[in-house]
Amino acid sequence: MKSKGKVLSREKKTVEAMIGIYCRGNAHEKEAGGRCASCGELTRYAHERLDKCVFGEEKPTCAKCPVHCYQPKQKAEITVVMRYAGPKMLTRHPFLAIHHLLAGKKELSGKVREIAERKRR
Repeated sequence: MKSKGKVLSREKKTVEAMIGIYCRGNAHEKEAGGRCASCGELTRYAHERLDKCVFGEEKPTCAKCPVHCYQPKQKAEITVVMRYAGPKMLTRHPFLAIHHLLAGKKELSGKVREIAERKRR
């Protein structure tokens, strides 16, 4: 059995690592938190969305999720970040990258599958 918060905590670390790779790789002007203002804001937004996820610890990876909770602007931003940082994750954060890849292969839980079915109708 998973401990409370373990999945969401790891998702937060993964998205934070990806945004960090993107921010450093694009030589953004750093602020106090080690990131530029826009990347810091995107990190806060991603964490907020994870905190409010309707699936909680049963959360699938975003690619498999039937509920798309990002606003269009942030969705476009995170897509750019993930396309840039995704390939680099294996060398810079191998544990997080492998775990994220394996999580993407898992079967959807009952709650997630039920919501996905309702959306298809």
